[in-house]
Amino acid sequence: MAQIDQFLTAALKQNASDLHFLSGDPVRARVHGHLQTLVDKPLELDTVRDCMDEIMDGTAQRAFDDDDAADFAYEIPDISRFRVNVFRHLNGIGAIFRAIPSQALTLEDLGMPKVIHDLVRYTQGMILVTGKTGSGKSTTLAAMIDSMNKRLKGHILTIEDPVEFVHKAQGCLISQREIGVHSDSFANALHSALREDPDVILVGEMRDLETISIAVTAAEMGILVMGTLHTNGAAQTVDRIINSFPADKQSHIRTMISTSLRGVISQQLIPRKDKPGRIAALEILINTSAVGNLIRQGKLDQLETAMQSGGNLGMQSMDSALMDLVNKGFIAGEEAYLQANNKSKFERFKDEP
Repeated sequence: MAQIDQFLTAALKQNASDLHFLSGDPVRARVHGHLQTLVDKPLELDTVRDCMDEIMDGTAQRAFDDDDAADFAYEIPDISRFRVNVFRHLNGIGAIFRAIPSQALTLEDLGMPKVIHDLVRYTQGMILVTGKTGSGKSTTLAAMIDSMNKRLKGHILTIEDPVEFVHKAQGCLISQREIGVHSDSFANALHSALREDPDVILVGEMRDLETISIAVTAAEMGILVMGTLHTNGAAQTVDRIINSFPADKQSHIRTMISTSLRGVISQQLIPRKDKPGRIAALEILINTSAVGNLIRQGKLDQLETAMQSGGNLGMQSMDSALMDLVNKGFIAGEEAYLQANNKSKFERFKDEP
């Protein structure tokens, strides 16, 4: 048993999402969105260094020595996997552990609306799940992959940094590749994936022009591409993709996106009012013919209106999702106000618990 396991196990017992393990500071865990102290005594540098040396493999150790930071996955068998970032800081060495359940939750477990179940029935195109770090993107994508794994007979290929949820083959063949271990970049792994007869490709992060370009091409080729971006909102997501390209290519890319995009799910996790925990607020954009026309014409500022008027198709804006959660008593009005885009609509909730 590794030394770090005792801290990780203690954090999991409190339903923590993250463990903060930094020399010079007490051990802290993020529980339902808030950091709490697990151990009052500040960590010694030698303790943190010994714990990290014990769990880092050769690849992670070399990356840490070269770049003063490294990402890797760590697993306590039969308990949980963790996405780990270790780094140097002012007081020495620190590490953040993000808990990943040993088994992916299902769409039903997550209470996802029917429109999300419908999205995963597409066999080609692009589905994007977006939001800030810690918004549950990986959990949502894992549930979508799990749904397809049970239903389809095909090849699902994931490209991640690092591999988070480990999927076992059910109806599908599952290939999971880790950046830094199985390929040196998302772009190279994705380029290789096009020759590996995939039906579905999951791109853990679409972070650069080359990766985005290959992903869009793959979606046009008849592959279902699923990916994440750190954007807040569907319109901002589409804008980020288009503006990744040089100005002279953007008209062509708008046309490609207008036909290949299937939907954008933008989410954030909000502390619950009715019970301990957090709940996802989802902004959902479905690519209808009207939405496709707006994208093709570059009228992205009108996508918000399209979502508001597309409720019968399962679309909703973030503000609509927040208002619905308030009305159902799931989240506090003050939380909705803090997370809302148009705060004037939530002004009456500003000081409401």
